[in-house]
Parts: sequence; C-alpha cells; structure tokens
Amino acid sequence: MVTLAALWLSLPPVTLMVLWKPIIAAAVLVFVASSVFHMVLPFHKSDFRGVPDEEAVRAALRKANPAPGQYMIPWCGDMKEMRSPEMLRKMEEGPVAMLTVRAPGQVNMGSALGQWFVYCLAISFFSAYLTGRLIGPGAPYPEIFRAVGTVAFLGYAGATASSSIWLGRPWSVTIKDIVDGLVYALLTAGTFGWLWPR
Repeated sequence: MVTLAALWLSLPPVTLMVLWKPIIAAAVLVFVASSVFHMVLPFHKSDFRGVPDEEAVRAALRKANPAPGQYMIPWCGDMKEMRSPEMLRKMEEGPVAMLTVRAPGQVNMGSALGQWFVYCLAISFFSAYLTGRLIGPGAPYPEIFRAVGTVAFLGYAGATASSSIWLGRPWSVTIKDIVDGLVYALLTAGTFGWLWPR
C-alpha cells in the first residue's frame, strides 16, 4: 500500500518560480513586523544603555579617531600575548570591551532598511528552495508550516546566541532577538502554508 509520504516524495519538486508570491509576501510581513517590534513597541527599548560620563568617552574616542570597524579593548594580536602578565593585568583592571565604530553622521535608515528587506527576501528564498525540494504541490498546511518555519527560524535566530557566548552581549538582548526570530519564522511559515501551490 502506498503511503501518503511516499506519494509526496514521488511528486515533482515545487520550483522557485511558482513560489515567488510567498517569498515576497513573507519578506514584506516580516519587514512590517520587525518595524513594529523596533519602532512602535517598547520590547527593544532597553537593548542599549548609555555609558557613564558619555562626553569624556566621546572625547577620548574622537582623540583616538578609530576608523569605522570592530575593536577589542584591551587588544592583543595573538593567543601567546593573551597570557602575558601585561595583558592579564589589563584584563583584570578593565574595562574589557568590544566596540563597533560607525562612520560619523546620521545613520542612513534607508540603506539599513533596504539591506534588512533584502535579508528577509533571502530567508524567504532559502525557505522556499529547501521546502520546494522536500514537499510537493498540494501538501497539507502543517507539513509546509513545519518545514518553512524551521528553515526561517534558523535564518532569523540561529546565530544570535553566538554573540552572547563569544562577545559578551547580554543574554536578555539575545533572547529578545530569538523571540523576534520565532515570530518572523511563524509569519513566514504561515504565509507559505497559505500560498503553497495546490
């Protein structure tokens, strides 16, 4: 007797050309949801804090004039130097910081939002690609939802914990980003389940 799973496996894969509507619709929904999370709701308001004596810190950074990039304080060039008495003293004295320096001037929100939308499209694209290879047309909603949701969750939230593990980012911020990723994944999965070819 032929099982339903065997029947689905015998179906031709769903091509990306057929899935262009859910790819775009899911990206738009996630883009709107993320805008609400970050601009309307107070959910992410406490993600960053100001440093004590901000003007003195700003003056010191202006004087040092670091180019845009990522910095570690205190800095050492290799693991051997990390064990030197001087580096151990600096680490004990503190501060220990990881610093991202951007170019001076206003943040270009148009560019940042455009890049975020392209990222949302990429997550939807890869969700469509993988699910279209695993599940044929006419598959039931729960099967589509599970496959797309898993891929989208890994895309939106899969690597966020590494920043807390290795860079000292507060776990509270990472957990909020994982919750965001879960909501984005659910929106993506629901959209694909709704618009999946029958």
